[in-house]
Amino acid sequence: MGLFTALGVDPRNVVFSSDTSEEQGRQFGKGRGTVDCCYPVKCISGHYGELLFGQKQKLDILFSPMIYTLPSFMSGHVARTLTCPRVMAAPENIKAGFVKERDVFAEAGIAYAAPFVSLDEPRLVPKQLFEGMRDVLPGLAREEMARAVDAGYKALFDFNDRLRRKSREVLEWCAREDRPCLLVLARPYHMDPGIGHEIEVDLQAYGYPVLWVQYAPVDDDLMAWAFGDDIRAGITKSAFDIHDVWPSSYSSNTNEILWGAKFAARIPWIACVIRLSSYECGMDQPTYTPTQQIIERSGTLFFSFQDLDSTKPAGSVKIRVETITHYLQKYAADIIAKKKAAAPAGCPLGVATA
Repeated sequence: MGLFTALGVDPRNVVFSSDTSEEQGRQFGKGRGTVDCCYPVKCISGHYGELLFGQKQKLDILFSPMIYTLPSFMSGHVARTLTCPRVMAAPENIKAGFVKERDVFAEAGIAYAAPFVSLDEPRLVPKQLFEGMRDVLPGLAREEMARAVDAGYKALFDFNDRLRRKSREVLEWCAREDRPCLLVLARPYHMDPGIGHEIEVDLQAYGYPVLWVQYAPVDDDLMAWAFGDDIRAGITKSAFDIHDVWPSSYSSNTNEILWGAKFAARIPWIACVIRLSSYECGMDQPTYTPTQQIIERSGTLFFSFQDLDSTKPAGSVKIRVETITHYLQKYAADIIAKKKAAAPAGCPLGVATA
């Protein structure tokens, strides 16, 4: 929104497709899907169809960038922050389903813009977006796009900072009350209720705060306390170095999941970790074992949902959630006590440890 607002677009004229749902796919994506085992990619056809056919007023532009790299709090500490190649290429992949017999975009009078963008390389982004948008935004100037990109990054960083502060507040409350919380390790698209099936919402209904690794607090004092011993021992070079557990640190989301496992292992009040993964995700499969080992070796509970797809097995999810909460009720206090005893002194969350 920050980018388009800076380009002079009224925020009321920016339309997002709704959350993923089976009804959305049936109504708007039928017959235009892609042959791909990645469910999040297949979902995009329903979102495109909704934007093309499900609006009261016609859109002018359908904007769906091909994102190559992602900005990450781990940038500079890992090899790269690349996106999944399937997800990156999805805008062009899905577009093919709307132009294979006739150009649906042209018939609807909607311009299609799918610029290639390296979001973790901010000096490249103005050029990439200008070249990808100048044909659909007549009169667009390079300088105008550069200013808009700056505004977009500011809005993104402000949003991330706000959520990280809230996560820090949750951890401080847990530490103060000696109460457990849960950390979700997943890819960003699992925050979509239709892809992640709101499993974290079901857990929150039992009174357990839930954090997402993408918005974990990364304040200097907390990082120094959690990872300082490893840095001083030469095991890692920084709080965000994961070469000790994951030598191939190229995928942004994979990097954050492995780091999240290390983070959860070191924070006493994270008593349980929930791992979400979509069916047949090739990027996730090599990470299942190391992630589980890191977490369980610290005594933290670990549960995974590794085959999420279009069908929400409500009964199965309900049983799994009840199982998770049962183990939390039974073991959370002991887990917190043991992790506190093993933690360094001087916890910055406002309580005494070790």
